[in-house]
Amino acid sequence: MTLEIVSLADRPDLAPLLTNDDFDGAWPTFMIQDLISSVYYAVADDLYPDLVFAAIDPAESGRAVARGYAVPVHWTEPELPETGWEKMIQRATVDRHVGREPTMVSALEICIRPDRRGGGVSGLMLAAMREAVAKRGLDTLVAPVRPSGKHTRPDLPTAEYAAQVRPDGLPVDPWLRVHVRAGGVIEQVATRSMTITGTLDEWRRWTGLPFDTSGPVHVPDALVPVLCDVAHDYAVYVEPNVWVRHRL
Repeated sequence: MTLEIVSLADRPDLAPLLTNDDFDGAWPTFMIQDLISSVYYAVADDLYPDLVFAAIDPAESGRAVARGYAVPVHWTEPELPETGWEKMIQRATVDRHVGREPTMVSALEICIRPDRRGGGVSGLMLAAMREAVAKRGLDTLVAPVRPSGKHTRPDLPTAEYAAQVRPDGLPVDPWLRVHVRAGGVIEQVATRSMTITGTLDEWRRWTGLPFDTSGPVHVPDALVPVLCDVAHDYAVYVEPNVWVRHRL
């Protein structure tokens, strides 16, 4: 596989390729309803271009194979936050406004175009992200990892799922396995990494499901059940992630 993985600091002209129709369907519709994400993604290209990545295949002129996003944060607490993904976006924004120097970088997304998954691109993107962190003179990359196979076991506690290993000692989950192979260490579960709320009509539009009974609803691609309250006309999805730390 011959891919060119570059940051927007080196190739700002590639920015439009990361948000075009090629990535439609890369995430389930409900996953792009998070209210915190715009605080980061609206400014990432301008503020953190060395931490925004594109993977380009020379054989596919004008298309991106994958994209990656990370954010610098000032974090000195011994444990990583329960509110993983959202907390890192919030912390980075506050750090920038008050002038705190970053102590580490947190990955936020590595997204492979749906038709190019399963070919080892994720490992290459992770390697590029690790290299960019080292270029900043920092020694830690953390990642609130969304375990790619967890949606098949939505009722299994995330800590139990993340602890499952193959006979070779590597995680059963494919995305966690990529991180561990790259030198990452699984630390803990971020139980409230992302929260998505909506009216029942919104959830019906996002998922095509009826949402007509109070209680847990199993939604395709959700890592845990969505909690539905018919009487109060809302449902909430609280996604757990798994914190992985890379020492560089």
